[in-house]
Amino acid sequence: MRKNSLKSTMINSEVMKTVSEIIRGEVKDPRVAPMTSVTDAEVTTDLKYATIYVSVLGDDEQSKKTLLGLKSSSGFIRKELARRLNLRNTPELRFVLDESLAYGMKMDKLIDEVIKKDETGNE
Repeated sequence: MRKNSLKSTMINSEVMKTVSEIIRGEVKDPRVAPMTSVTDAEVTTDLKYATIYVSVLGDDEQSKKTLLGLKSSSGFIRKELARRLNLRNTPELRFVLDESLAYGMKMDKLIDEVIKKDETGNE
């Protein structure tokens, strides 16, 4: 199975959707922030491992606590994933903090500051 094949893309998308539903509705760990969203999932071609990218609305401390909560709940999430999806292997889950949204907001703020400086400098 090629990396960008249709089958691979469909599996990634289904794993992302299902893990998101499990985190939102069934994970009871108090460390997991209520505003946690799954932004992407990458399953290896042999279906043994999955990297789940999560974004947390909050500060760095909240993000760290959420990752710890997700890592400790990974067995439960994997069991639920196996129950809901019919895959040959249920992948071992690895959670990674996706900082692309925070980076985008930071860059947007910097661009706005440059535009303001440019506008006030030209007048």
